[in-house]
Amino acid sequence: MSSLTEKDRPIVQLLLNTGTCPRCILRFCCVGSQTLYRHPYKDLMKDLKEFLKNNQEKEDTVCSDVVDPPCKRIRLEHTEGGPGDLNHNGALQQIPSVNDGNAAMEDSAVKVCNVCLGILQEFCEVDFVKKVCQKVNSADYQFTSFVFSVSLPPQLSVRERAAWLLVKQEMGKLGLSLAKDDIVQLKEAYKWIIHPQLSEELGVPADGKSLFEVSVVFAHPETEDECRFLATACPDCFKPAKNKQSVFTRMAVIKALEKIKEEDFLKHFPCPPSSPKNLCVALEIQCNNGAVFVAGRYNKYSRNLPQTPWIIDGERKLESSVEELISEHLMAEFKADSFNFSSSGREDVDVRTLGNGRPFAIELVNPRRIRFTAEEMKGLQQTINNSSDKIQVRDLQLVTRSAIGRMKEGEEEKTKTYSALIWTDKAIQKEDIAFLDDIKELKLDQKTPLRVLHRRPLAVRCRIIHTMQSEYIDEHHFRLHLKTQAGTYIKEFVHGDFGRTKPNIGSLLNRTADILELDVESVDVDWPPTLDN
Repeated sequence: MSSLTEKDRPIVQLLLNTGTCPRCILRFCCVGSQTLYRHPYKDLMKDLKEFLKNNQEKEDTVCSDVVDPPCKRIRLEHTEGGPGDLNHNGALQQIPSVNDGNAAMEDSAVKVCNVCLGILQEFCEVDFVKKVCQKVNSADYQFTSFVFSVSLPPQLSVRERAAWLLVKQEMGKLGLSLAKDDIVQLKEAYKWIIHPQLSEELGVPADGKSLFEVSVVFAHPETEDECRFLATACPDCFKPAKNKQSVFTRMAVIKALEKIKEEDFLKHFPCPPSSPKNLCVALEIQCNNGAVFVAGRYNKYSRNLPQTPWIIDGERKLESSVEELISEHLMAEFKADSFNFSSSGREDVDVRTLGNGRPFAIELVNPRRIRFTAEEMKGLQQTINNSSDKIQVRDLQLVTRSAIGRMKEGEEEKTKTYSALIWTDKAIQKEDIAFLDDIKELKLDQKTPLRVLHRRPLAVRCRIIHTMQSEYIDEHHFRLHLKTQAGTYIKEFVHGDFGRTKPNIGSLLNRTADILELDVESVDVDWPPTLDN
């Protein structure tokens, strides 16, 4: 085992004697060769024994006047119980001598590792890899690469600390040091071993930037109480959280371990850690695809259709919505778990959206299918349009998460064009409304409308009517075309909302005015890109 050197020999012997698996021994010897960890478990155990045997033979041939070879010093200190060897009331337990190590070495081949609790043993084997891949394949996801994540029991961090203190003391006897950060992390070593196997079995590469995640959650019920002493020693590290079943999260345990003093740790936890009877269990094997984003523009032709489900006090008011009419088809085709709908502004239930439509985007969460050609997207758009006469969509396309920001930027910065059918209580002639066409950049003060006060904060918002163009119909009706700043409340600009919007059409005409119909004629946001549909 060329990656190990003479200085590693006492550490290898020590950890083998205390029930540590070969791969964890490599980690504590700071071996960074990924391929070495992938060697079969039995071969690694055999190689470690050969490493110790070869060094022992070399040592036996050395002349007796060689000063303090490391193994003699370790043997002496272990058998004579030097001041550095602490007992379990506070510390490092006495370790079997090198001469007594053969039996321990033989047993360690089958025992559950006292540090990784079997993660780097059984769960690196072909059977477990096949189990993971069967789960992935049965979930029927589309993916071209994967990222593998693993959730470890928090008590592994405690056991790792105990093993580190043991090795650190041993290296101190040799005049050497070992920082915690020098140890190869368990997760890293596990991924070195598992990635090539998963990649070969799934037929795609492992990629840290992949949107398709395969995750495994491990637990070890036998040792789950081993973190509890930390809550007494460092109570401020363990705060209850609404979305956590236990306060002993991995991050909380790590925080406490960074805070607790070594001597306090050793008073409460055996060093070396005891050998468990059982392996970890894989509680969950899950797959998750990163969200896919679909954008387009929609037209709404109904005056009895809300943009999103209209539910008041748990009771649904209307049977459908723009959001649902579009998303139900996307959900089915992308085979997603759920969705999130967003748009550049919104219209009231009785307002139509005409012209080029309103930009929208839908986030499809955990989709099984992610690859669609332009022709397939065009076909999906046609399916949506054929399903209802209340809406139509155009420019349906896949976009990135970052691109959606351009839609949101336009909500307040861009202009919108409306057409309003207005009624007046007093008779009007064409010349009575003609002056409206000459008004430019009219500034409004709009107090939050009464109809939305239950969901919007009370405030006075300054808005601008850029232009108006009137179209006379009869003595009590005319149509007004308006180009306004985004966010302007058009209905309130017409009737005044009991004086909460000033000025308003009623005050400008010096009579009572009300709005009968309102259409959105354009939303001037240059997104998403126009397609040749």
